[in-house]
Amino acid sequence: MFEWLVEPQAWVALVTLTALEIVLGIDNIIFLSILVGRLPQHLRDRARQIGLSLAMLTRIALLLTLAWVMSLVEPLFTVLQQEISGRDLILLGGGLFLLAKATMEIHNSLEGPEEEHGKTRAIAAGFLSIITQIAVIDIVFSLDSVITAVGMAEHVPVMVLAIVLAMVVMMVMAKAIGDFVDQHPTIKMLALSFLVMIGMALIGEGMDMHIPKGYIYFAMAFSLVVEILNLRMRARRAPLVLHKRLDEN
Repeated sequence: MFEWLVEPQAWVALVTLTALEIVLGIDNIIFLSILVGRLPQHLRDRARQIGLSLAMLTRIALLLTLAWVMSLVEPLFTVLQQEISGRDLILLGGGLFLLAKATMEIHNSLEGPEEEHGKTRAIAAGFLSIITQIAVIDIVFSLDSVITAVGMAEHVPVMVLAIVLAMVVMMVMAKAIGDFVDQHPTIKMLALSFLVMIGMALIGEGMDMHIPKGYIYFAMAFSLVVEILNLRMRARRAPLVLHKRLDEN
């Protein structure tokens, strides 16, 4: 079980796979941050920890059922000369779910959420609903992550350790990212746009239209850098505008 400890290539695979799992988990953190932002402040940390713990357990469970995971790529049926596998169905369903959820969140951000009666009951129902949604989308995000792990590492303990390390890093990062998204409405709208793009990419993957993730991550990083520059520019202009108004008065 621990033979890999003396293999240099196993350690290289561990470091590489951990870094890759963190990168692949960015979309998970974005989705989680958007959902958790709808909860009261005192419930957010708990929801983050539960959500990321579910993601970790889901990935480990999938790793321990490698034969079943790899069987998902086998065609189940054909539609319009397009072979559809279990993996395709999961990706299509997950993509449609992300599109619907992101669209609803954009609507709520622009129009405001509908009033809910019974505040305590609504908070409890909202917490359970958000945890359920996180659990569902974790399966979709975990699928490609596990298939990537299987392709990169030979030892199951290496894969499991890489997933655990990546999740620990994500748990540390999640609160800072979530708070940043909550404090800046334009960043939240940008994050929702990312979810729309990720949803479309998942649908494309489910239809065997491979979209290199490098393009998606580059577009996300570029847009984020531009928005951060905009935020810095607005922050520098705010004192000048305030000073000008005071002078006018």
